[in-house]
Formats: sequence, structure tokens, C-alpha cells
Amino acid sequence: MAFDLDMIKGVYARMEARIEAARKIVGRPLTLAEKILYSHLWEGTATQAYERGKSYVDFAPDRVAMQDATAQMALLQFMQAGRPKVAVPSTVHCDHLIQAEVGAVQDLKNAVDKNKEVYDFLSSVSNKYGIGFWRAGAGIIHQVVLENYAFPGGMMIGTDSHTPNAGGLGMIAIGVGGADASDVMSGLAWELKMPRLIGVKLTGKMSGWTAAKDVILWVAGQLTVKGGTGYVVEYFGEGAESLSATGKGTICNMGAEIGATTSIFAYDEKSAAYLRATDRADVADAADQIKGHLRADDEVYADPATYYDQLLELDLSTLEPHINGPFTPDLAWPLSKFATAVKENGWPEVLSVGLIGSCTNSSYEDVSRAASLAKQAIDKKLQVTSEYTITPGSEQVRYTVERDGFLDTFEQIGGVVLANACGPCIGQWARHGAEKGEKNSIITSFNRNFSKRADGNPNTHSFVASPEIVTAMAIAGRLTFDPRVDKLVNTDGVEVLLDEPTGLELPTRGFAVEDAGYQAPAEDGSNVQVLVSPTSDRLQLLEPFAEWEGTDLKGLKLLIKAKGKCTTDHISMAGPWLKYRGHLDNISNNMLIGAVNFYNEKTNTIKNQLNNQYAEVPAVQRDYKAHGIGTIVVGDENYGEGSSREHAAMEPRFLGVRAILTKSFARIHETNLKKQGMLALTFVNTADYDKIQEDDTIDILGLETFAEGRPLTIVLHHNDGTNEEFPVNHTYNAQQIEWFKAGSALNIIRKSVGA
Repeated sequence: MAFDLDMIKGVYARMEARIEAARKIVGRPLTLAEKILYSHLWEGTATQAYERGKSYVDFAPDRVAMQDATAQMALLQFMQAGRPKVAVPSTVHCDHLIQAEVGAVQDLKNAVDKNKEVYDFLSSVSNKYGIGFWRAGAGIIHQVVLENYAFPGGMMIGTDSHTPNAGGLGMIAIGVGGADASDVMSGLAWELKMPRLIGVKLTGKMSGWTAAKDVILWVAGQLTVKGGTGYVVEYFGEGAESLSATGKGTICNMGAEIGATTSIFAYDEKSAAYLRATDRADVADAADQIKGHLRADDEVYADPATYYDQLLELDLSTLEPHINGPFTPDLAWPLSKFATAVKENGWPEVLSVGLIGSCTNSSYEDVSRAASLAKQAIDKKLQVTSEYTITPGSEQVRYTVERDGFLDTFEQIGGVVLANACGPCIGQWARHGAEKGEKNSIITSFNRNFSKRADGNPNTHSFVASPEIVTAMAIAGRLTFDPRVDKLVNTDGVEVLLDEPTGLELPTRGFAVEDAGYQAPAEDGSNVQVLVSPTSDRLQLLEPFAEWEGTDLKGLKLLIKAKGKCTTDHISMAGPWLKYRGHLDNISNNMLIGAVNFYNEKTNTIKNQLNNQYAEVPAVQRDYKAHGIGTIVVGDENYGEGSSREHAAMEPRFLGVRAILTKSFARIHETNLKKQGMLALTFVNTADYDKIQEDDTIDILGLETFAEGRPLTIVLHHNDGTNEEFPVNHTYNAQQIEWFKAGSALNIIRKSVGA
């Protein structure tokens, strides 16, 4: 039986009337995304049409999910709101704090010992406030959500950028910062600009070496890392219906890599089969009753170009395997062209490690197809030369694939099974020798491959592919291998060709698990004590941020002018810093240490205008804060790309940065800045980026008349005594301006409940 079945039935009971009202208000047939969005309006039944890309809309999500790294700050914020219990079903998943080093059993034991106080805090706060808690080892948040909570036609938010994984089951699932999660758990509306829509029409059917992963690798190549910003990507067509539910989840998961708000597939027979296989026949039965509302209207499918803002078309029968990278997930290479690219670009041809699994590709289908290749390596007497790791997505998947013999097959070729956790995908990889900084190549079935992300080595060339291609290349030991045509020499000296991978979408004997790792909350948590030690260096109760002074901001110093890509990894690194995710002061010591300083091309080395000495970014900012001086950070295009981590907004806010001025923002990061009472500004003319000098003192004018749609003014006071000024844009609406004035969105919640 499913979790929260009554809630799901309630969503379905009101869906038809709300969709019909929206269809009349909008005056045309609706896409699937529009049906779900309009049926989750905070106001209830639609009374107005909302303009895509312009209208801010208040929504009422059905549930919230949080992973352990981001849940700490989200729940510390929720505790400030003064509420006795979460207003919507919510869960915490312990998956980010487990470091991969030697293997699943020992790594999990080490994590439980090392992170005991954090796990105890998360367990106790979940128990107190009515939150479902998934223990360390239970699995990765997105796989666990897909197996237990995702439902067609629902709407959820999650404090991780890959929350859209649930779109594989027809759910609008959106990654957010912890402040957004706190709002929804506190019973408030969740605000989002009505997204534009990209339609992807899939025809034909995949075969051979091609996998669902190749669809999103191709799409990423078409749209780039920011081409989906502000859009929902909606997949449809007979090609979409041919994909497994978990394959669809893979595609939706990695939609985060094009900046998409979320991605979604319609409910179909594959969706129903997965729901039934994961013990949710009651959800499938309920969805079957309204399945006409869990897909776009027929007119949309008949003439998609009329209803979507952009339209892509892909014939799956012509799609070949892709490999994306290095250093960015949108550099897409068809497999037939990849070997040439490796040689022409001088990328290391020898493959050091192949890694499969993660939240993106850890389904039974993924594992079974990869295992079919491992079995071939054994049967055909092939020597596997690359290291090879397997990360199961959940304890249910791990237990089932172990039962069915796949883990034993991997171990026979030297594979190492890691814990059911994020591990190397998020930098939680104690890779031996990485500290040497040697140039090398790895290939993964993960979603992200930014420089230094996996192992901290800037010279690790990381590539992304399907589990099948990763496994084949690990067997061959080189990036220039094309398993479709290239033969390998076995231990008998005989040339052999790998056969196409085979596998099953769902286990024939069903899923099985002894202990899924779930802890239900107390019925009455009023007497439960939340465990936070006042002397902890990992957890710190929050103090409210100060309100706006009511004046323009003058005399700000330039902290750093970041050059090029500046992701949330650059702003607030993961890896070893994950242990401080619940301690704002301590984690602020990683603020912007990965950003490249425009003026010296170095990281974590900037000029302190108070003494003209160069020092680390956090140290310089703390010096400014000690002297009561505010600062401004200047960034390039798509600033804040990547993870949803709100620490990238909270750290500068905590240390006294007043504004971030960039050429453009990634969606989640811009919202996070607004929630924390920061100014998120963009150049009207991007060429003005070049006017900013290292020794500038900066004023921001127009705040006393701060209003929606009204630009502000930047005044640069150069060191030579000259001044320049130019306008800057913002996207604040009236409510968000109140967040700024109050010092944060959370401060407004506190006032509303008298906390």
C-alpha cells in the first residue's frame, strides 16, 4: 500500500473540476504540465490565466522531500517558524553524508559513526514534527521517492536539484532551496514564475546499445546547460510510451543539467506497471480512473507546435549512444564521433574508472543490462582493466539485484559495490591518489561532471554515459572503444565482440527487501526533544537575519568579480564541506573558494581593499564584516548553476554580502538569494561587467522606491577618483520585495505566527 493514499485520492478527486475550469479560463486545450500546475493553485480553482514566463503564481505542493545535507538547514529554518507539525507530508533521506572509499558495508559503518550527531538531529526533528525519516543506507532520495512517493498528477518540491526524477511517474517535481521547503512545511503557498514549455516528441523505439540515458544526453546537447531555464520539458509520443518508468525517471532526473524547472512524462501502461511492481496497485487503480487527465489534451498531441514554446523531435530508432563531457554535461558526442574527439582534444584515452549507479541510473533495468555485459566479460574470458564501481539507488534495488545474482556477477569482474548513497556523484569519494592531481579520465552514469566534482582533482576528465556504455568501456579500459564495432582480445588471444546488452525493466520475481530503512514519526511529537548540542561544530541553531535599513546601499566593496562558470559547487563546495551543512558559521569558510577571480585568474585569492593584501575569500569577507562594510559579488552567465543548495545564498548573506550582480542567474539560486533577503541583480547591458574594477567602491541606488519592474542603479567609485553608473535589472515582485525588506522570507513567517 502506498504512503499518504488519502492525500493522493484527494488530489484526484478535485483534479477534473480544476482542469475543466482552467481550460475555460485559458481558452484552449492544455498540456500535461499545465493541467497539473493549474490543479495545484493555492487559490484552488483557477480564476485567471497565467502568462508563461511572466506571471508569478502561488502553488500548493502535495509533499516535500529533503536529503540529509540540505535537510539540516531546511529544518533549522522550519524550527524558527514556530509550527508544531509539518503541514504537508514530508520526508528526510540520509544519502549525501556517506563517503565512498572501500565498499558498502564499511563505508556505511564509518558514516553512521562519523555523522551520528547529524543523524540523531535529523531523526529527532523528524520524529517531533511528523516527518518520515529514511535512515542512512536506505537509498538515494530520488530513487526512494520514485519507489514510494511519486504519483501521476501530483506536485512536490524537494531540496535537491534532481527532484525532477519523479517526473518519470508523471509528477511535477521541482528542486528548491530549504527556505522554500520550510515555507511549504509551514503551511504557506509556494511561489514560482509560471514556466514556459518545451515539448519533446519522441517517435520510434530504441534498440541495441541505446538507452534512455541517451535521450537526455542528446537533449542536453541541443539545449545546453541553461537552455531549459524557466521551462518545463514535457515528453510525449509513441516513443515516450515505449520507455520504462525508470528510464523516464533517468531522463527527467538529468533535466536539471539543462536548467529546466522540471521534466515530465504522461501516465501510461509503463507507469502503471511500475506502480504495481512497487506495491502501489492502489495508486495505479486510482490513476486509471482519471488517466485522461494525466496526459495532455488530444489537440496538443495533434498540433504540438501550437501549444509548446519550443518543440524538439527525436526518432529513437535513429538515436545512437552518446557520451557527454568533459567538465560539462551538455558537451554531447554521438558514440561514432567520440573516439575522434578524444584524440583531437588530447583527452586521456586510458580509462581509470567506470562508475555506474547514482540517483540517475540505478534501477533494476539499469543494473540488469550492465550485468549482462559483465557476464559476457566472464564468459568470453575478457580481462577487465579499469576500476569499476556500482552504486545501488536504494536498499530495495540492492537487495533485489543481489538476490538475482547481479552483484555477484559484478564482483567476479572486480567490481566494487558502494553504499546505497550519492557517493562519488556528489564528491563523496575518497579516491586514492586524487590529491596528486594527475591527468586522467573517468566515465560515469551520473548526471553531473563539473571540474573537481567527483574526486576534487581538476585534471580528472569526467564523462557521462549510460550504464551500458560505462560498463563496456570499463571492460575495454579505453575511451576510444566502440562496443558496437570494436573487438577485444581475450585471455586466450582470441578476438571477441560484445553482444548487445539485455535486461529486464522489472524483476520477474518482484522486488524484495528485508529492511527498507524507514522510520515513521511519533503520532504526537510535542514531548520529543530535538537534539542539538550547543558546543557542536556541525550543528548550529539559527539567528534571524537583520532587516533592511530602509536606505540605499552605499560604500559597498567589491568582494570578487567571478570569471566564467560559477556553479553552486564553486560558491559552496560539497565533498568534505558536507559535514558542516548544519553549521552556517563553519560552512561559510568555503564561500566562493572555487570561483575564479577575474583579476588574477586564481581561485580563493582576492584583494582586501582595507589593507591591499591578497587573501582567501572568506577571510577577506569576514574582515569587511568586522568593520561593518557590506560587499557585492559580481558574476558571469548562469551564475549559481547546478545544485539547489541554499548554503550558496546563506553563506554570503551571513558574512555580510549585500548583493549579487551577474549577467544571468540559474533559477533555483536566484530564488534562494531572494528568500534570504539578498539582492539578486542582472546587468541591463552585459558589457557593463567590464567596467567593474578590482578596487571599486559601489553604491546601489533606488532601493527607497524599490518596485516590481523598476531597474536599480549601480554607481562605481573607481580608485582614480572617477565614477561610472549604469542601470541593473531585477525580477522581484511585490511579495519578494517584502522578503528583502524583512531581511528574509522566514522573518515574515515568524512574524505571522508571533514567533
